Amino acid sequence: MSFLNTAIRTSFAASRAVRANVTSRVSTNVNSSLRAKQMIQARGVVTKRFTTDHEWVSFDDESGLGVVSITDYAQASLGDIVFVELPEVGTVIHQGDQIGAVESVKAASDIYAPVSGVVEEINEKLGDQPGLLNKSPEADGWLCKIKLAKPAEMDTLLTKEAYDEHCEN
Repeated sequence: MSFLNTAIRTSFAASRAVRANVTSRVSTNVNSSLRAKQMIQARGVVTKRFTTDHEWVSFDDESGLGVVSITDYAQASLGDIVFVELPEVGTVIHQGDQIGAVESVKAASDIYAPVSGVVEEINEKLGDQPGLLNKSPEADGWLCKIKLAKPAEMDTLLTKEAYDEHCEN
């Protein structure tokens, strides 16, 4: 019996050691994941807001850039887009200014600046592929990137929930 008791105690001790090792590894992995998440959060916040005219802007507070395009609702209402007019790089714009136009088989529609700033980049692909606005208006079909002059203007725009409610009315 003594041999069996010793074997059980040894096995139990080994089991505790394995559990402690696994717990330590899990704790280390959880801590690493938390540190990685904190580093990502420290890098910057991206805020997406909408206008009642169906434009959106996604603002990265770290870079100060806002990516602008039309909403999925707008492209669906317009139908097949055949031409896109964009602002020139370097253009100084103010919130509400006309910055371009979109023409479809159904209609033409002006594009208005959701925020003030300087146009840093335009989506050159839209010159040859205006249909990108139909296929991917909130990703590949972006219109321009604006260096925001007044980031506080983002607070005057609609949240996703408010925009969706606006579209339902």
